[in-house]
Amino acid sequence: MSRELLVVQRARKSFQTGKTKPLEYRIHQLKNLLRFLSERRSDIADAVKRDLGKSAHGTELFETLGLEGEINLAIEKLAEWAAPRPVEKSLLTIFDEVYIQPEPLGVMLIIGTWNYPWAITLQPLVGAIAAGNAAVIKPSEVSSHSAKVMEELLPQYLDKDLYPVVTGGVPETQELLKQRFDHIFYTGSSTVGKLVMAAAAPHLTPVTLELGGKSPCYIDKNCDIRVACRRITWGKFVNCGQTCIAPDFILCEPSIQSQVVEEIKKCIKEFYTDNPETFEDYGRIINQRHFKRLMALMEGSTVAVGGNSDESQCYIAPTVLKDVTEESEVMKEEIFGPLLPIITVSGVDEAIQFINEREKPLVIYIFSHDNKLIKKVIAETSSGALLANDCLVHYTVSALPFGGVGNSGMGCYHGRHSFDQLSHLRSCLIKQLKMEGVNSMRYPPHTAKKLGWARFLLKQVNMCRLRRMALLATLASVASVAAFVVQVKELKYPSSVPRAVKGFALISAIFYFTRL
Repeated sequence: MSRELLVVQRARKSFQTGKTKPLEYRIHQLKNLLRFLSERRSDIADAVKRDLGKSAHGTELFETLGLEGEINLAIEKLAEWAAPRPVEKSLLTIFDEVYIQPEPLGVMLIIGTWNYPWAITLQPLVGAIAAGNAAVIKPSEVSSHSAKVMEELLPQYLDKDLYPVVTGGVPETQELLKQRFDHIFYTGSSTVGKLVMAAAAPHLTPVTLELGGKSPCYIDKNCDIRVACRRITWGKFVNCGQTCIAPDFILCEPSIQSQVVEEIKKCIKEFYTDNPETFEDYGRIINQRHFKRLMALMEGSTVAVGGNSDESQCYIAPTVLKDVTEESEVMKEEIFGPLLPIITVSGVDEAIQFINEREKPLVIYIFSHDNKLIKKVIAETSSGALLANDCLVHYTVSALPFGGVGNSGMGCYHGRHSFDQLSHLRSCLIKQLKMEGVNSMRYPPHTAKKLGWARFLLKQVNMCRLRRMALLATLASVASVAAFVVQVKELKYPSSVPRAVKGFALISAIFYFTRL
């Protein structure tokens, strides 16, 4: 019996005790996760530094800060998210309880990735805990130092049976995928995503696939090119370009290509100095295999900025490639590194055509002052997200679902979307053993004669509107009685009717008739 099988069995046995059902237990685990991030901040930063060459400041900004926000949001909103959700009724169910009840799915598998080894691995865990699931956590073996710290320290804060950490490489992951889970959450490449989905199929296990792809960035020639290039430079080269939602390539008209190159060159110098290799906040490529892959992608393209490298340090400078064509090596796969190709197009129509001829990206970026042009791109393309006039920041908005479409993924998460994605939204209808006469229309014989009544009774009813109508009817009755009393008393005793009574009658009447 494999180690992976034992871990999954232990998690399922613990889940079946029902200990994750109470919200108090979930909140306790979430608070422990928050405490882990606070107390082990230096361990996390040191591991990320050794994996990716990232500074402590960069680790806090891009790894732990967002996680803490997600945890605090889940703690604050959990009672609301987990509460029964009333739905509209029909006349047939008007006296019944009809609602949606979120419930835990069961035992999840979370397969993390290496480029943001903490944020991307633990953020789905926040949703899993909030939804009341157990979760087996599989950090990426590529970011080995982070995986080791997670394996050693996380069980000191979370229930080790419900939330075990399993480390290892491809064989261990394959063994995990042989087990039955109730949901699999995978972040990584489309190639591996297909393998994960195939492994889930025999058990009919639902999957969330957070993948990637080549996210285009269109620059309108009439926008503020200086500001656009500052934001693109930041979004592209943060984490050494190893970000799934980084702008993969630029689309612009030939008339502004030189200006775009010069502005990005200035920004690289401003952000990372004349020598990014020695700058603390510019990291490294994760390993030599990816270093060699990236160097091969540059072949055949013209280097406009950067291009220098050091294989022994896995260092590649922020690099801009110009006059790139769709046949260039760098356009054949997701770059996932500090290379930024520029492809020239005649305008927004050709840019849209270029985007639509390829797989649907995780995000489309557009820089323009023209709101109509932005809306045109939204209307005529498809992607996981669209962000105008900035890069990456949509990831930080918990109210927005984060996820891909088509080749860039399926499913979404962040905030309440994580909770819903990792819950079963159970339909509940509670009737009473009364009013059997109404039910008789569905029983034979002569069912066909009752179809008209059935259609009427099955129509959806807006309960808010019904309650409003009932309230108005009550007010109308009160107003009518009050008006009648005022008339009678004025006839008999003209000076004895208080002004307040007259005022109430008048206001009630006006309110009633203006709502008709």
